[in-house]
Amino acid sequence: MRAFTEHTGRVVPILRRDIDTDVLIRIERLIENPPDALGPFLFEAWRYLPDGSPDPAFALNQERYAGASILVAGPNFGCGSSREHAVWALDGQGIRCVIAPSFGDIFVQNCFQNGVLPVALDEAAIAEVLAELEPLDDPLLTVSLEQCAVSAPSGRRWTFVVADDRREALLQGLDEIGATLLRSDDIERFMRDDRDRRPWVHHHSGGHNAGETTVGEPK
Repeated sequence: MRAFTEHTGRVVPILRRDIDTDVLIRIERLIENPPDALGPFLFEAWRYLPDGSPDPAFALNQERYAGASILVAGPNFGCGSSREHAVWALDGQGIRCVIAPSFGDIFVQNCFQNGVLPVALDEAAIAEVLAELEPLDDPLLTVSLEQCAVSAPSGRRWTFVVADDRREALLQGLDEIGATLLRSDDIERFMRDDRDRRPWVHHHSGGHNAGETTVGEPK
């Protein structure tokens, strides 16, 4: 998983509220395409006209927002079903960060498992951010997970809060498995001590000596 420390990118606003994961990626695309090929189908129902051509009214299709890597959205972004594919589609489109007043809980978990940073700013702060960007030819923001701050080119900053464990894992590019493996020495030490404390739990018949256990082997 890619780490997220600090990112500067073009901002695209899609300020509708309650954008759910079904809108982010249609269910039939989950069957037809591998995870790394979902980017073109992000916001498909809004992004394309019935004939399949890009809808010029949709922000992602406008020149001002071409190549955007930071998405600013309305409240309750990523609600609905728990599909991780929604984050895969965002990542496939090049979106590294989503800024919104609030998010679906499972969507947030999926973001941190896939290197996409969800930033919660209240609606007043988001209005200030967009007002800063409106007169600029290139609407850029810098998002720093190290400082937990969003910065405009003018130097104005807005801070946000991320749980310490999630922040540290994303700074290092670690999903839950990777974070757990960092403590492999502690895990091995616990297993050794536990074999001494409760040898009957670890004893089994078979090709190993009494008291030995192979991790992952059925008892």
